[in-house]
Amino acid sequence: MFHVKSHLVYLPLFISCLFSCQEMETPSDFKMPGDHVIAGLFAIHSVLEVRGRPEVTLCERSKTFNAHGYHLFQAMRYAIEEINNSSSLLPNITLGYELYDICSKSASLYATLSILSQPRGNHIKIPENFFSYYPKAVAVIGPSSSEQTAISASLLSTFLIPQLLEEIKKVDFMLLGNSVSFNENGDPFSGYDIVTWDWNGPNWTFKVIGASTGDPVHLEIDQTKIHWYKGKKQVPRSVCSEDCLAGEARRIVGLHHCCFECVPCPAGTFLNSSDHYLCHPCQKEEWSPEGSQTCFNRTIEFLAWHHPVSLVLMGANTLLLLLLAGVASLFAWHLDTPVVRSAGGRMCFLMLGSLAGAGCSPYCFLGEPTPLTCLLRQSLFALGFAIFLSCLTIRSFQLVVIFKLSAKMPTLYHSWVQHHGPKIFVVMSSIIQLLICIMWLVAWTPRPTKEYKRFPELVVLECSKNSSPGYLLSILYTWLLSVSCFACSYMGKDLPENYNEAKCITFSLLLYFISWTGLATTYSVYRGKYLPAIDALVIMSSLSGVFSGYFLPKCYIILCRPDLNTTEYFQASIHDYTQRCSSP
Repeated sequence: MFHVKSHLVYLPLFISCLFSCQEMETPSDFKMPGDHVIAGLFAIHSVLEVRGRPEVTLCERSKTFNAHGYHLFQAMRYAIEEINNSSSLLPNITLGYELYDICSKSASLYATLSILSQPRGNHIKIPENFFSYYPKAVAVIGPSSSEQTAISASLLSTFLIPQLLEEIKKVDFMLLGNSVSFNENGDPFSGYDIVTWDWNGPNWTFKVIGASTGDPVHLEIDQTKIHWYKGKKQVPRSVCSEDCLAGEARRIVGLHHCCFECVPCPAGTFLNSSDHYLCHPCQKEEWSPEGSQTCFNRTIEFLAWHHPVSLVLMGANTLLLLLLAGVASLFAWHLDTPVVRSAGGRMCFLMLGSLAGAGCSPYCFLGEPTPLTCLLRQSLFALGFAIFLSCLTIRSFQLVVIFKLSAKMPTLYHSWVQHHGPKIFVVMSSIIQLLICIMWLVAWTPRPTKEYKRFPELVVLECSKNSSPGYLLSILYTWLLSVSCFACSYMGKDLPENYNEAKCITFSLLLYFISWTGLATTYSVYRGKYLPAIDALVIMSSLSGVFSGYFLPKCYIILCRPDLNTTEYFQASIHDYTQRCSSP
């Protein structure tokens, strides 16, 4: 197949010459008429041919002279002239010749087509029976290279050339005291010597290394007299290319299957023992390294419950939930104290509950993903954290209203209180996030999926659509609440110390922003099995930050400084703030 394809390159040139192939204009000593014309194809020049158009390379323009081809050319001329000058070799028969310089593939093809043309014309007929077709030449000698021979032989064999059989049967002459004749098959009756050319630098000599006899048929070669290439005593291997290593495919070079380059099979493919030329792809659940002869099953990868990282995360997250429960119990026990009332009173339980709900989210990142855990992974945190931020925002805004706006705009303040403004804000803000989460989970439902592209030897189990528009919208809304909370707390930075949460809230939200920025950066550079652990760690970091920044200072006052948790202390702080604001 490769042999045929290589000649398709010269198809336009062949077609153009098939019906109107003019003879090559050669010097007069390149041809001689005779009863029978023998053609010779010799590379007298050498040309590095680059095919651009279907045209013949002009050999006479080449400056590269091939001495070996010229010697063969002169040897053929000399042999034919000696035969014609002898009265005993071929009496009453004159041999003619046409010699061609085949410096390139196109010149070789053109010369072959010229040989196949009929004696008195410049075109080639395609007969039904090639046995009755008589081309210009009855035999061809050359070319000397295998590549050029393949081009000429593919055409000459179609026209049954060479075929001098009838004339050969008539040959019977004496040569150097030996009778030369041929049987009905064209085989010689007499024997012949096997001669090798022994090269020594620029000089060579002929050496008889064996002989063949016709009756009885016997062939004898003395291998000790053979002078192999570079003086080696071993018979050279008749191969174009050495066998490839395991896992290396053969890439054909040139015309023949035995000439090839060895190319390692790429990763994800393998070399089948029944096909040495093609690397086959592995199945979706399989993988292979470069230069492999087989495929291996991929390892299923996910963050298992018993993994040390999972155990550490579960321990830390459980401790956080226990702390939330402990603080809720502590606040319930001291519900009527000034510290709890200033922190939000009964709203603190909603804040702690929302943090606890969001704190259940990290558990969904551990173990093999399921439809339920994929649904709850991010949505639990998004909804719980949004409720907490809504409470924290309205609590900070409420303090600003009480201390700064109640005296200046009492009607607006009483309307805000009577119409339950804080509760309405928390409910509406939470409902908005709930609707976003419902739209997100319905339109872009996260489902367990298998990821094959990131690691060739692994199948990573994960939840799909982690960066869906609905998820990004919920994150954007959470950030909007965070900014609103920070703005309200900053407005109250000059409030009495017992009511001033600006520093704590700033620290908590700063930790939240850093954590989620770090997560976004990690997503862009790492996509392994520990990514769920990083997600869980970021969520725990955000929850721990807002919990410790807002609730732990109040727990410290309740447990360690009961003297600051009195009505008198809070009234004194308010009195100092009032005098400070009224003083010029």
